[in-house]
Amino acid sequence: MWYSTKAVGIFLLLLILGGCGSKQSVVYVPPHSFAHSKGSHANKATMRPYRVNGKTYHPTVVGVGSKYQGIASWYGPNFHGKRTSSGEFYNMYDLTAAHKTLPMNTIVKVTNLKNGRTAIVRINDRGPFVEDRIIDLSYAAAKRLGMIETGTAPVELEVLGFGSTIETLSSQSQKEVVLGNFAVQIGSFHRYEGAKITQEKNALVQGRYKAVIKKMIVRGEPLYRVWLTGFQSEAEARDFIKQGRYVGAFVIRK
Repeated sequence: MWYSTKAVGIFLLLLILGGCGSKQSVVYVPPHSFAHSKGSHANKATMRPYRVNGKTYHPTVVGVGSKYQGIASWYGPNFHGKRTSSGEFYNMYDLTAAHKTLPMNTIVKVTNLKNGRTAIVRINDRGPFVEDRIIDLSYAAAKRLGMIETGTAPVELEVLGFGSTIETLSSQSQKEVVLGNFAVQIGSFHRYEGAKITQEKNALVQGRYKAVIKKMIVRGEPLYRVWLTGFQSEAEARDFIKQGRYVGAFVIRK
C-alpha cells in the first residue's frame, strides 16, 4: 500500500502518542512501499509477488527514508573487541549498531523520542536477540542519545543510505535494497541438547519452514539459537509469528 508523506507523518505521530503509556511497548512502522514507485524494482523478477496459505506477499524492500520505531538498548565492555556478525571487531567507541534485519553497512539515523537527541550509526552486527528491542547501539551511540543510565529508550530509526562508511554516504547512489533470507527465532539455549530437541520437534513446520541451529558466542560462552528459515519476506514471517505457536518469537535475517 502506498502512503503520502503527510499520511505517514500523521500515522507516526499517532503511534508515538499511543505508545507513551508503556516503556517497553514496541511499535513496528513498516518501511515505505517502493513496489509501486516509478523506477523501482517493481518489474524485476525478484519483485514478483508470491502466495502462501492463500495470501499474497511482496518481497521486502528497504530504502532511503524508511522509518521504524521501537525500543533501543546498548552493549559495551562485555563485547568490546569481539567479532560482530559482519566479521569485523566490535569497538564500543565507534558509532555502530546491531539490527535484526537491515543490511550490513546500512547507515541509520537514530532519534531518542524522549529527549530528541540523535546519532548516526552504521549497522555491523545482528541483534538485539530480544523480542521487544529494535536496535542494539554501541556505547558511543548510546552516550550521544543520553541513554547510558536508563539502558533502554524509545527511538525512531530512519534509513539514510547504504555504504561502507558514514563519510562515503553522500557519494553512494543506491536508494533501495530488496531483502531476503528471513527467519524466525523460536528458541535460545545454553545447552546444545535443548536446541537439538527443539530443532527436531520443528524439523519442517507447515511443510515449508526448516529449523536450523545457529551457534553464537555471547560473553565468552556458547549460545545455541533455533531459527525457522524459508520466509521470503518480513511480512510473511510476521504473519507466522501472529499465529502464536512460539512465545517470544521474533524476526531475524541471516
